[in-house]
Amino acid sequence: MALNEAPLLFNFEVESSENFTFIPMSVRFNLDRFGLRISLAQWQMLPLEDRKLLARFPVDDATDIEPNFDHALFEMLRTHANVEPEWFSPDEAPAWRNADAVPPGIANQAALAALTAPGVAQWSRLSPFQRYVLAKLSRKPDANHDFIPAMREFGLAG
Repeated sequence: MALNEAPLLFNFEVESSENFTFIPMSVRFNLDRFGLRISLAQWQMLPLEDRKLLARFPVDDATDIEPNFDHALFEMLRTHANVEPEWFSPDEAPAWRNADAVPPGIANQAALAALTAPGVAQWSRLSPFQRYVLAKLSRKPDANHDFIPAMREFGLAG
């Protein structure tokens, strides 16, 4: 799969990523997909153009389709920060992959935001990447400032 022409950013991320100061969801997706972890400080050591390039990689769930994200990240971190990402074993069956059940964390985030949690029908209509984003934004018990804008952007809140 080829790189996207432009970095993949949701509208809600344009402001919150502060011109790639923070790690965009597309990069987070690929980090999780490959089982790689980097710190915010390591991300910020990369030149802006490298950060934008990493955000152009496809967000497809099949690791064999685009195996170069991990290689690019390793090379960039070695070159600019003299570090390597940390490895972890990716979750074999993350909750967001299941289109037939809304993860409990999403109901918790919706309650914290005074929103109605999406039903299974709404959840199943989301793309896998959108489901990943909502699950990622809902993984902690406290309110996430990007959750409401993401719900609105995905057509799940008014």
